[in-house]
Amino acid sequence: MEDQGQQEQASPEVHKRIQDSFDRQGLMSHLGARIAHIAPGRVHIVLPARRELTQQHGYFHAGATSAIADSAGGYAAYTLFPEDSEVLTVEYKINLLAPALGDHIEAVGTVLKSGRTLTVCQLEVHAVQDGRRKLVANGQQTLIRVNRPER
Repeated sequence: MEDQGQQEQASPEVHKRIQDSFDRQGLMSHLGARIAHIAPGRVHIVLPARRELTQQHGYFHAGATSAIADSAGGYAAYTLFPEDSEVLTVEYKINLLAPALGDHIEAVGTVLKSGRTLTVCQLEVHAVQDGRRKLVANGQQTLIRVNRPER
């Protein structure tokens, strides 16, 4: 199933809307994160290893792990929202399953249920070292769709 999800792509319009929104996020830019894949209801965000992202033992800090998981889920939900809307996180819970150590970490947000107002997403974060993936965090998130403010 993962391979099929990797091959499916969002429409060019949705891809542009997601990427443009992502590019406005100061935190993702500061961390050095990038979107690796956008499909309907699914987004992957990659964060390369850097010393500035580690905690005292040299693992990726839980804050960095959680931040890309939150954004991956938010953008996964946003792929299914109408163009005149925005997304905000209402809540999320994340379990840190193993130390995050690798060349990079990759967060995958997947929509479980998209509603008119609330959307629920599954969050996974894998550490990747020499092409080997290890699940290091998982969680669940609730997001709210809001109307885009007049600018």
